[in-house]
Amino acid sequence: MDEKIIRLKDEINSKLNEVADLLDLDKVRVAYLGKKGSITALLKGMKDLSVEEKKVFGADVNKLKAYAAEKIEEKIAELKEKEIQLEIASMPQFDITTPANLARGSYHPITLVQRQCETIFKSMGFDVEDYSEVVTDYECFESVNIPKHHPARDMQDTYYLENGQLLKSQTSAAQNAILKKYGKRLMETGKPIKAIFPGRCFRNEATDACHENTFFQMEGVMVDKDISISNLIFFMKTMLSEVFRKDIKVRLRPGFFPFVEPGFELDISCLICGGEGCPSCKHSGWLELCPCGMIHPNVLREGGIDPEEYTGFAFGLGLTRLAMMKYGIKDIRDLNSGSLKSLSQFTDDEE
Repeated sequence: MDEKIIRLKDEINSKLNEVADLLDLDKVRVAYLGKKGSITALLKGMKDLSVEEKKVFGADVNKLKAYAAEKIEEKIAELKEKEIQLEIASMPQFDITTPANLARGSYHPITLVQRQCETIFKSMGFDVEDYSEVVTDYECFESVNIPKHHPARDMQDTYYLENGQLLKSQTSAAQNAILKKYGKRLMETGKPIKAIFPGRCFRNEATDACHENTFFQMEGVMVDKDISISNLIFFMKTMLSEVFRKDIKVRLRPGFFPFVEPGFELDISCLICGGEGCPSCKHSGWLELCPCGMIHPNVLREGGIDPEEYTGFAFGLGLTRLAMMKYGIKDIRDLNSGSLKSLSQFTDDEE
């Protein structure tokens, strides 16, 4: 193996041992795997090599690139685990002998809708995943085809933390990790990637009847050979008919999202006003429920999947708005109000 490659490998290991937090780790990733990174720079010197030398050297560089990516993923997991352990250690201790309040509580309406959606998608062969609420810039944006300074970032007024991380503004932040987790299985066994990952999202929104700074989404992806928009529409309509126990009037209109191509907005006829117009649907008669589309080739490629061989769809189902439609909640702010009088009236219709 070329001395430069060996030296870089040792250098990467040394740098990773010195990393103290995720911000430092992201700097290491850019320094070695970025467009102007040290590993990428190795490929520029191949022009002076013979054809046979290029094959050998190129293969060694790709091995180094895969090695670095794997070590960085391991370090991310290690640092996040440390954060969790520190958070647990700092939690206050409780006196377990304190008499308990035996009054029966109730599930939050969003919890009820989320569990129902999970049951529906499980019945259709989807895995259910969980993901962090605090993520890196790479996870939330760069890995899903939104590079730094891309104008699409203006669509999301993001909460950034002092350590360089951020509160995830979309469940799409988990897409890259899910594609990498199940991509190897897809290519080795042919079993398609089918996963949903619900979670809480945060944006610095001006609140009104249909907007909140904290809301819930459920991201879903399916990747296999010959996946099309027809598959996306089928799964969405099946899910909605199961949730509402009736056929729901939907419309699909073009929409721009950097991580899908083509992209769509899936709207449902407002069930609060019957499509006549109200504050919840901005008096349009329609409520935006599910941005969706075919996964962009750049996103598949970043997740280690060949876009020439596989295609897939992705959707971001708004669980908060779904709960509003299902239970006739007119103001989204009621869901985060903490009002037991308002929230305790909901029950699981499958109980």
